[in-house]
Amino acid sequence: MTTTEAGLAAAGDRLGELLTARNLTIATAESCTGGWVAKVLTDRAGSSGYVVAGLVTYSNEAKQRLLGVGADTLQQFGAVSEPVVRQMVAGALQATDADVAVAISGIAGPGGGSDAKPVGTVWFAWGSRQDIRASVCHFDGDRDAVRRQAVLYVLQGVTGFVTDD
Repeated sequence: MTTTEAGLAAAGDRLGELLTARNLTIATAESCTGGWVAKVLTDRAGSSGYVVAGLVTYSNEAKQRLLGVGADTLQQFGAVSEPVVRQMVAGALQATDADVAVAISGIAGPGGGSDAKPVGTVWFAWGSRQDIRASVCHFDGDRDAVRRQAVLYVLQGVTGFVTDD
């Protein structure tokens, strides 16, 4: 699947069909993608049957207030880190009572990168109350390309997670 609009739609449709078939609900907690995952999921008719909420927590303050991400975690690891996306998933699950949640935090560019976390670095987490999985990717391209690839990656990742359950 490519990161075209059609590729994103196909990935969103596949996840939506799977969530429906398994009678599961989902919540998103997004930073650098700005709600794009929720948008792809809700583009599908009937998505109100499985999408509970989409939270765009772009600022650290929103991550803390809405998702319960620890100030100490943000201070120690930064917003683009495994501990933060894991806490974002846990917070989204608690705030929405969804069955599954996804979180994304990254550096889409063009600025904001560093040697340790260059532009294109994106942390992901997805999971349930029993199992949260996290991974990091380093995407190439401009801001739109990084964000588009991040959306596709998380849609495919949570599809795999739900399929494995």
